[in-house]
Amino acid sequence: MKTKKVEEELRQILEVIIDNESAIESQIVQVHDDYKLSAKNFFRYLILRSFDLRKYHETLSDIGLSSLRTGEGYVFSNLYNVVRNLCLVLEHPFNVDTNIEIIGYGKSKKLLKKHANSLFNTIKRKHFTEIMVTIPVEAAEDKQIIRDMVLNGMEIARINLSHGDLSIWTKIIAIIREVSNETDRAVKIYMDLSGPKIRTAKIEILSKKGKVKNGIPIRVGEYVILTKRETLGKKSKFGKNNEQLEKAEVGVLLHQIIDDVKVGDVLFFDDGMIKSKVVSKKEDEIEIIITDCYKSKLSSFKGINLPDTVLNLPALTARDIELLPFICKHADIVGYSFVRTAEDVKHLYNELNKYKACDLGVVFKIENREAFENLPNILIEGMKRGKIGVMIARGDLAIEIGFERISEVQNQILWLCEAAHVPVIWATQVLENLAKTGIPTRAEISDATQGAQAECIMLNKGPHINEAIKILDEVLIRMEGHLFKKKNELRPLNVAKTAIENFTSIKTALVKED
Repeated sequence: MKTKKVEEELRQILEVIIDNESAIESQIVQVHDDYKLSAKNFFRYLILRSFDLRKYHETLSDIGLSSLRTGEGYVFSNLYNVVRNLCLVLEHPFNVDTNIEIIGYGKSKKLLKKHANSLFNTIKRKHFTEIMVTIPVEAAEDKQIIRDMVLNGMEIARINLSHGDLSIWTKIIAIIREVSNETDRAVKIYMDLSGPKIRTAKIEILSKKGKVKNGIPIRVGEYVILTKRETLGKKSKFGKNNEQLEKAEVGVLLHQIIDDVKVGDVLFFDDGMIKSKVVSKKEDEIEIIITDCYKSKLSSFKGINLPDTVLNLPALTARDIELLPFICKHADIVGYSFVRTAEDVKHLYNELNKYKACDLGVVFKIENREAFENLPNILIEGMKRGKIGVMIARGDLAIEIGFERISEVQNQILWLCEAAHVPVIWATQVLENLAKTGIPTRAEISDATQGAQAECIMLNKGPHINEAIKILDEVLIRMEGHLFKKKNELRPLNVAKTAIENFTSIKTALVKED
């Protein structure tokens, strides 16, 4: 594209941002003071990413100007300087007059680090990206487990409230505090709310030999009934020619999913290992057909993912609300599971306000398609508190959006959060093979290296977890000298375009294509 054309079109985009500045101001009135500038930059980024910027990269790079690929954290400053420099190259007058508060690269980096330090730890450390580790319930009776983790580099201890009980968690918390004092190492405590348990119910099938089995055999093409009824499950019966004579039956823990699914919706079971489709529906049951099967058995209490279904479930369950006083008393950070909308954020904030938990950090776990698509709204609502973060929960998210899209989507989450100066936790299966077997795969080392773009990386438990912590610590030290975020192509983001359309006061005038 000719330089003159690039200058004209980028100037138009710059003017669109300027024209929307008063509308942006109206959208961030309730944002926490620590996030005011960040919220402004975030809205500017959403406007910018409503356009296709790929066609400008080559021309800008050829004449030695920023190609706009790394300006997430300082949108207006980056674009403003590019247009100004284009005018200098072309010897055109630069008559863009604005009183907009500018965030440059240095300030954007300081804001992101300030927010990350506020949420996580403020002490000087070997690497900026923090290491979070899930604490096993066995640690309640063995102080050395936590001590070894801390000495090897754990900076945030994660307690999963889906496992254990108050007595176990209380013991673990006491040990963490003791070890932190003894080693003179700051360790923050992160607690995960469980959220609604979308799982299969208990399955108990009596075999011909009289043994109880906790699952039913499954095959492609088989029809299964999912039901609200009380049942311990039933396996299918097949004839001599493999025709299905009787359909299998499985209960679900949350009856609401039976109400909300529609015929044609896709359901996944057991971390995506079993895929099915709804073929019929009644008041108290649905019938599904198994379309893909990478396990031969569907077992008790296995997770169910419904990527096509809008679930009318509260993100905060009664059990979550019951545990909030304990969390507010003992945790530094709470992980919000199953958050999907800005309304979910409001609900949690209202509950936290009851306990005056203003200093408690909140991390929004992005683990389903609805949460990703609503991420801009979640972030804007979230920025009404000063200590927030986002977890990319890649396990459930990959099932919900498709494994082929997870790399693309996790990058989009990183960009959006960098634009909002919100710290990110990179989670799910990081160095999992190493933690479980003691031997890392080459792919998971590469994945951990990519995770260095985030402000925190989460490791899960395993018999070789301390080796995983040590290797991750080394990777982060090495990578910090090489990168801080990275360059990207800039096609228009649907999540940005949709968000801008939803914020009715913000308008964009699209630049005409060649």
